Order: sequence, then C-alpha cells, then structure tokens
Amino acid sequence: MVRVTLGAPRRQKKNRYFKAAKGFRGGRSTLWRTVRETLIRAWAFSQRDRRAKKRMFRRLWIIRVNAAARMRGVSYSQFIDGLKKANITLDRKQLSEIAIHDPAGFDALVEEAKSARK
Repeated sequence: MVRVTLGAPRRQKKNRYFKAAKGFRGGRSTLWRTVRETLIRAWAFSQRDRRAKKRMFRRLWIIRVNAAARMRGVSYSQFIDGLKKANITLDRKQLSEIAIHDPAGFDALVEEAKSARK
C-alpha cells in the first residue's frame, strides 16, 4: 500500500477533473471515482465522434445532391459519373452548396454531366 498522498499535485489533478465534469448530473459531478470514470468515457466518445462527424456530414451532402439531381431527372450515381467524365472536380460539400444556393448553376452542372455520359 502506498503511503504517499502527493498533497498539492493530487488536489490540483482532482480540481481539473471536477472542473471538466461541471454540469454533469448527480454524482457524476461530485464523486471522485464517478467523475474520473465518466470523463474517461466522455473523452473516448469525443475522439470517436470527431471522426463520425465527418462521415455524417458527407452523408448529408450526398443526400442533398441526390435529391437535387433527381429533381432534374438524373440519379446521384449517374450525375457523379457524368461529372467525372466531364472532368469537373467539385467535392460533395461544394455540390451541396451549389444545389441549395445556386439552382441555375446546378442545372448547368446536370446538363454537363448528362452530355458527358452520352
């Protein structure tokens, strides 16, 4: 059994953890062991979800582009294939923004994609 209590450094570490756990419910913000367990879990989720957020946004952009393309009579896969054959290099985020804010520009892209596929 360790007899050293570490004094000030230990208290400083605990204070950092308790400050990070501010706003958690019940013992998750007041009990040392629970605070530590909760924060370790929260940090693991935050790392995972920073990566998941990128995937979720890409899904959203693809859904938007697909909906806009189908309104103009072409599927998403046909649209993307046409853009690649026409050497138009726009990523999904840019295509999504064009579809929302510049419908006329998106119409032109769809026509380019259709003509490139023929």
